[in-house]
Amino acid sequence: MASKTVLIVYAHQSLSSFNAAAKDAAVEVLTAQGCMVAVSDLYAMKFQAAATAEDLIGGIQHPEHFCYAEEAKLAWEEGNLSIDIAEEQRKLNEADLVIFQFPMYWFSVPAIMKGWIDRVLTLGFAFTQEKRYSEGLFKDKKAMLSFTTGSQESMFSENGINGDMNVTLWPLQNGILHYCGFQVLAPQIFWAPSSVPRDECSGMLERWRYRLWGLLGEEPLSFTPLECFEKEGFQLKPEVQEQHAGQEFGLTVGIHLGKRLPPNSQMKSIKAGV
Repeated sequence: MASKTVLIVYAHQSLSSFNAAAKDAAVEVLTAQGCMVAVSDLYAMKFQAAATAEDLIGGIQHPEHFCYAEEAKLAWEEGNLSIDIAEEQRKLNEADLVIFQFPMYWFSVPAIMKGWIDRVLTLGFAFTQEKRYSEGLFKDKKAMLSFTTGSQESMFSENGINGDMNVTLWPLQNGILHYCGFQVLAPQIFWAPSSVPRDECSGMLERWRYRLWGLLGEEPLSFTPLECFEKEGFQLKPEVQEQHAGQEFGLTVGIHLGKRLPPNSQMKSIKAGV
């Protein structure tokens, strides 16, 4: 862990929140191991959530048909992105590990954090059509979600009213983190800390502290490599489908081949065997 750089992208309004305590624990433990830790406190920074033409300080190059993604790519190439985006991209470039610390809102991240994702992970900087998923631009970096829920763990189960948490996490972990190439570590989930006794909250934080000591040595979650897909249409290659035809479970939550979803594939490091 020594000499590693960690970026914590943090989204909570209150200094006395459980999320603040989880963030502070990460800063303390990682720093104690010799890591350089930077925190982007989005609410304190008053980080702009909306991706607009104002992000492009060099002006719009194709105003007749404005496309934010393409314009942001051109601005990034020319060093013309707004100062706040450029600063976050600098931090991200330097980071070996990125931890997203937040309360789960509506089965996803808070709007201010989604804005960070929309504005900072620009086309060209974070991904291209050629460089994504297992061949992504950030394939030498690790990332993870660390978040609180408002519901008990049982409510996010296969039989729970909220549905399987593995399904909930797929768009965030595959569609954002893995899409950009990150090695995605298993999430740290703090189940309904506002609804449990204080000593149980303390126990959650102690388990998080314990995990932090070996965090960068953990095996990442398993996703189906890009090489398993056809270059045209990006469908699974026939030989890969044949290889798994007799398997009980699909490859992943999203690429399940019409089979049962692999248990806990978005929650724990489980080899997919591909």
